[in-house]
Amino acid sequence: MIHILLFIIYLAFISLGLPDGLLGSAWPNMRADLNVPISYAGIITIIICIGTVISSLFSGFLNRKLKTGLIVAISVLLTATALLGFYFSHSFILLCIFAIPYGFGAGSIDAALNNYVAIHYKSKHMSWLHCMWGIGATVGPYAMSYVLTNNMPWNNGYLCIAIIQLVLTFIMFMSLPLWKKRTNDNNEAIAKKLSFKDIISTKGFIILIICFFSYSALEQTTILWASSYLIAKNGISDSLASSLASLFFIGITSGRFISGFIAIKLKDRYMIRVGYTIIIIGIILLLFNSHISMAYIGLILIGLGCAPIYPSVIHSVPGYFGIDKSQSLIGILMAMSYTSTLFMPPFFGVLADLITPSILPIYLLIFLIILISTHELVVRKVKKNIS
Repeated sequence: MIHILLFIIYLAFISLGLPDGLLGSAWPNMRADLNVPISYAGIITIIICIGTVISSLFSGFLNRKLKTGLIVAISVLLTATALLGFYFSHSFILLCIFAIPYGFGAGSIDAALNNYVAIHYKSKHMSWLHCMWGIGATVGPYAMSYVLTNNMPWNNGYLCIAIIQLVLTFIMFMSLPLWKKRTNDNNEAIAKKLSFKDIISTKGFIILIICFFSYSALEQTTILWASSYLIAKNGISDSLASSLASLFFIGITSGRFISGFIAIKLKDRYMIRVGYTIIIIGIILLLFNSHISMAYIGLILIGLGCAPIYPSVIHSVPGYFGIDKSQSLIGILMAMSYTSTLFMPPFFGVLADLITPSILPIYLLIFLIILISTHELVVRKVKKNIS
């Protein structure tokens, strides 16, 4: 039963990744069809991000009322509904309306599953869980690309993923009895309701928020601006830059698969240290790259280095701060991650306009220094809990 539930959890995280690349892949066709400016994609993204932040912040409350299994099932249903809404939408306003349940669904399932796996499973499963997200995030754009290259309307791409999500919704609701049979499931029942005072007084947690915020800024800025950096620094074509930028995804997805095996031997804090050491090498290669091959290797290494950090930070929360606090605290970390995604990559865009996109490695290095220093400070602050 335990292995079946783990398989269900992996499926749920694939479902979380499936829609993530759809908007970027389809937007050129969508905006032409809807007759809106190219910048309007940012409005949809902001609505989705706000929804994920809100639902992440309320994850502790939802977990106390509904429990993880039901939250996951409802979240996948919300996402499927949103994708069906995108399929039927023929106006920008409707896309904005259906972006709301999409954001709520994504934030709820992300926080709930991360906390559940952090409590009930070993670190290796957290790495593989996030590898499943990478698989979903790869399949989604591929499906949209197939639709568009066969001269079908972009709506059909959303319909394809919506159907998959509806099948997964059925599986999630059918699996609800398995969640109740999971060993030590009573850990969820003791989750505390934390006030703002409780949160800021939790030793080391504010520092961990800064650490996680910095990591998310580094990861998401790399994803959004790698192509522009390669064009400005190496003078390559748009198509080649786009292809090389995808190397980051190859690095982070394969890295999380590999990290699962390494995590069998190493504790979370050591996994994070391995990760940021590899990122340092990748950033140095980007900073001093005199040939496109150095950028090629640098992006793969940054992806590989990022791979263990996100899952290891999340998995460490129950051990650092206690199982009774973990759901609320992980929900806050998720919210800060989405907030970082909302603001820090666009801020780099402002700097790139004022200076040059070639400063990307320096921007990433600043956040990496913050990440390293805050992580080591957290480890010292909570040393008694992790020794």
